[in-house]
Amino acid sequence: MLESVLFDLDGTLLDTADDFFAIIRSMRQQRGLSDAPLHLVRSTVSDGSTGMLCAAFSITPEHPEFIDLRDEFLEHYQQYLGTHAHLFPGISELLDWLDAEGLPWGVVTNKMSRFSIPLLQATGLAERCGSLVCPDQVSRSKPHPEPLFKACAEMGVKPTHSVYIGDHLRDIQAGRAAGMRTVAALYGYLPPGDDPQQWNADFTIENAAALRPWLEQLRQQEFSHV
Repeated sequence: MLESVLFDLDGTLLDTADDFFAIIRSMRQQRGLSDAPLHLVRSTVSDGSTGMLCAAFSITPEHPEFIDLRDEFLEHYQQYLGTHAHLFPGISELLDWLDAEGLPWGVVTNKMSRFSIPLLQATGLAERCGSLVCPDQVSRSKPHPEPLFKACAEMGVKPTHSVYIGDHLRDIQAGRAAGMRTVAALYGYLPPGDDPQQWNADFTIENAAALRPWLEQLRQQEFSHV
């Protein structure tokens, strides 16, 4: 049966890389540095501010300037988040279909609530989202399944009757640990050299439009057993 669909946030539901790129570009310009390549930012979004800053400034978290850089980055992000963010192609139509089918959908992310909540509000998704679970709301974050269990409990659905889609190995690991069907979003922020075919997801998609036919097939299987 299919009762709900859960999404990772950055790199799966929303393309937020341009927000991060604009902030890093501004920070580098203030220091007399040229722009960091956009692909470098996109490939490290899944590693959070630490990953993006270390890549963009060629430093490690142990660098004496790292804490100041991170604080500056997060201050800018808090102020401008959602400015350039947008749904990935095909996501809007997919969400419309889920709503029309009466299938609740939610978001399980490793982005903190103070960023996730206003981001969903800025993109008009907050009122439609059945559940939003962030790492500061649970004791263990992905790849542990606890956040997925919490989202399903909030929506009143069974994890084993749910699907989780993400663009990182930890998303697939969390979904599998929760007993969910899993989908690897190949259009997301994949780290260089990573091979999603090794994640053991139930399904892989090159774009969000490919997800609906697969979900419809799950629905048909459900009704064929009624």
